[in-house]
Amino acid sequence: MAFSARARMVNPRLGTYFSIFAALYTALFLLILIFEQLKFSEHLLAGAFLAVPIFIYAAIGLSVGTNEILCYFAAGRRAPAIYTGLLLGASAIGGTFIVAGTGAFFFSGFDALVLLMGTLTGFVIMAIALAPFYRKFGAFTVPSYLGRRFESRTLRVITAGVAAVPMLLVLSAELRVGGGVAQRLVGGSANNLILLLALTVAISTVAGGKRSFTWAGVAQSIALFLALLGVATTVSVIVTSLPIPQLANGPMVRGLVRNEVNEGLQFINVWPLAFQLPPEGFAALTKPYTQPFGAIGPLAFIIGVFAIATGISVAPWLLPRVAASPSVYEARKSLGWATVFSGLALLTVSSIAIFMRDFTLEVVMKDRLGPLPQWLFQAAAQHIAAFDQASPHLGFEGLKFDRDGVLFALPLVVNLPSAFSYLLMAGALAAALVTASATTVSLAAVLGEDVVQGMSWEPPSPMRRIWTMRGFIVVVAFCGATLSIAAPTDPLRLVLWALSITGSSLFPVMVLSIWWKRLTVSGAVVGVVSGFVAAAFAIMTGEVGALSSPSPIAGILGLPVSFAFAIGLSLMRPEADRHGLEVVRDIRVPGGEIIYDREMQRLQLRKHART
Repeated sequence: MAFSARARMVNPRLGTYFSIFAALYTALFLLILIFEQLKFSEHLLAGAFLAVPIFIYAAIGLSVGTNEILCYFAAGRRAPAIYTGLLLGASAIGGTFIVAGTGAFFFSGFDALVLLMGTLTGFVIMAIALAPFYRKFGAFTVPSYLGRRFESRTLRVITAGVAAVPMLLVLSAELRVGGGVAQRLVGGSANNLILLLALTVAISTVAGGKRSFTWAGVAQSIALFLALLGVATTVSVIVTSLPIPQLANGPMVRGLVRNEVNEGLQFINVWPLAFQLPPEGFAALTKPYTQPFGAIGPLAFIIGVFAIATGISVAPWLLPRVAASPSVYEARKSLGWATVFSGLALLTVSSIAIFMRDFTLEVVMKDRLGPLPQWLFQAAAQHIAAFDQASPHLGFEGLKFDRDGVLFALPLVVNLPSAFSYLLMAGALAAALVTASATTVSLAAVLGEDVVQGMSWEPPSPMRRIWTMRGFIVVVAFCGATLSIAAPTDPLRLVLWALSITGSSLFPVMVLSIWWKRLTVSGAVVGVVSGFVAAAFAIMTGEVGALSSPSPIAGILGLPVSFAFAIGLSLMRPEADRHGLEVVRDIRVPGGEIIYDREMQRLQLRKHART
């Protein structure tokens, strides 16, 4: 039987396996550090930091390949809470929030907290309102859940089409960020490196589906945190003598406020709906770090937090991860761990931005004596900073930084060996890979389960389902690469668009399907469609300037539209079918049999009886 109500025990050696990976990754860094001191070729060392981790990720993904349905689509439902939480946290922030988010904190200061607060709020909403009930239902994809919840094939297919759009946007953004980081690491063509990353995603996930993604993704998440925390802690010890960068920068912030104003940065007033996170490319500092609402207006800040939170909470590349937990209790624990890990990563990113602001202030001070520091010329050579190299004194307006290069300037500032820069780039690359893999596997499952088989409840043979998804994994990975190459767009803007669309189209129906028994099939269909159309229209009109709300947050305007249509149409035809009421009753009971597995068992038995 393909499904079983009895979950196998969690592998007790997982901690040993990933401790070995962490040791190997640390050993690679130390070897590169030693070879650098021995004057080995920098291109060779940088290439090793790109090739060796990619080889390990692919080897992990291939080694856990499987042909079992439950393992391929839900990692066997036996991923421990801490690993699921680590994977959720890394998949939510991805390479975009790590690389572009550092630049956002550097340029916008306080206002960039919209990213941190939105992400953490999203996980809290998921943990309270959605994840335990979704885990009890146990569907492999969000469209499958809605289709079975309302017994509607039409709703299942429509939701699949709507969910595919934000997942493609996120995949394109992550591959573009990863390609840019890889280009900084080894040089060459960014487009070729994007294709290489897409190939890596396909190889590391195709053999075992979500099982391969789970364990390769955990390794990628560990690589991210080793790099981020290792470099930030080293810099913190050098600068403040304290090994806790998230707390050690407090005294520096107090000094930044006074000194930045004295050096020419003025407080900026923006209108309440302004949303001016730094775009891609070079820019100069224009506002003090701690000034609130100098780049994002107070109303836009609230809307932005809500848009990110609702998008994170129902993201079709994140929410189905809780179905891999052994129980509802473990699903709740995993969301707690996800909040811890994502918060730790974003707080570390903000501390890196504060360190960079402090060093930048030392460069632009009017009473600075002596030549410009050497790290500034190294940053210019690596296309991280831009300034007039003949000028002995630079103001804030004369020194510009690349938003996506601020993160990698920190090792240069404190004159660390190049191995630290390679480590940081490899960590950012791992972050991009884990989110790209999450969206690729989730979108492949949606296409295989909900589009190809969406108009029939009859499950095909297990091997056919698995090979269909394997084919879609390859197709989706290279479609994302093609989109990233053919239509290059600011990755941060793409992710914010994707979260707004997801929140507007899926959040109302998902919440109502659990907490309001009177929601009908027609209300759910119209809610999904109206939310998606309104969000897409608001983003397009905001992008061309026809709407006063900026496009990164304009999409969330579709959320009240979706709520209104879903509730209004359900009240007009208030009948509720018996199956829907039973499902709502069952998912509110934490224990017992997994609903989706039970339904699949029944369908398999009926098919077997007919044949």
